[in-house]
Amino acid sequence: MNAAGARESAGVIAPPPLIAAATVVLGLALDRFLPAYVLTVLLDVSTRVVIAVLLAAAGGALALAAEVRFKRAGTATMPWKPASALVTAGIYGYVRNPMYVGLALVVAALAIALASDWTLVLMVPAALVMHVGVVKREERYLAGRFGEDYRHYKDTVPRYGWPL
Repeated sequence: MNAAGARESAGVIAPPPLIAAATVVLGLALDRFLPAYVLTVLLDVSTRVVIAVLLAAAGGALALAAEVRFKRAGTATMPWKPASALVTAGIYGYVRNPMYVGLALVVAALAIALASDWTLVLMVPAALVMHVGVVKREERYLAGRFGEDYRHYKDTVPRYGWPL
């Protein structure tokens, strides 16, 4: 906290790429010791590769578009660093968390490409950890930092790209 008592960062539970990496590593370990073979049975290798490439490309495009917007605004992309600007243009006009949606798509791509059933299953608890431990904390921080501007943005742009 600074002298005025305002938080200087969102205080996220862990870096989002670390949460994603842990999901993949734990999923692959579980596949090794408790294999399910669902993806292997449902999808042949070439189909899995096509799906994985499409998901990874979409996820990478979302994350890259988001990072470009942050850099243009001169604000930190890492959620554990202070935000110097509220970014609402470009991809942020459609989804408030494109980097996290992109990261989830890349994890799903890896899971499908590697036929890692457990990685797909573990995406559910990982998404909950991201939502509560990262996204909700960021939202509180941004509301405190940017006030009414952020609250208006939050009311008009969906968190993950779908209007729920």
